[in-house]
Amino acid sequence: MSTRSSSATAHHLILYCSSSIFALIFFSTAPTTTTATDHIVGANKGWNPGINYTLWANNQTFYVNDLISFRYQKTQYNVFMVNQSGYDNCTTVGALGNWSSGKDFILLDKAKRYYFICGNGQCFNGMKVSVLVHPLHSPPSAAIAANDTSSKSSAPPPVLHTGLVSLRALFVAVLPIWLGMGWI
Repeated sequence: MSTRSSSATAHHLILYCSSSIFALIFFSTAPTTTTATDHIVGANKGWNPGINYTLWANNQTFYVNDLISFRYQKTQYNVFMVNQSGYDNCTTVGALGNWSSGKDFILLDKAKRYYFICGNGQCFNGMKVSVLVHPLHSPPSAAIAANDTSSKSSAPPPVLHTGLVSLRALFVAVLPIWLGMGWI
């Protein structure tokens, strides 16, 4: 093997490794999207009488677009979404929704308190749960102020953390040096 081809191979190997390192760092600093959580009521005990669902709910944090799911024997139980009065009095009068599949997934699409009960009388045996849904985290106030001067769009623009943008800019500036091409 000649010195020239050995040098070229080493140079290509360095370029490949540098590019791989750059890609790894660049994509590992990419902002991640928040995914919804499916909160299974009662965890492995499911939706059944005699379980302290208040204790279960107090150990959960609910955010807008999370799911709350109820798992139960569909021939024995059901789920009703009610207002606070329905929750307090175990009544389905004026129910806001009802489910009976035995495996119900309910989207929590607003920041508010939700109330769920079993509508076949088991509410009096503890089959009721109330959950407080928190809003999604809002962007930093500087991003909000900048958005106020822009066009009025119905969808907010994505917000990147300043540190991630700066880190990416640094890598883009340094990449040509790593690759042996000099400054841009």
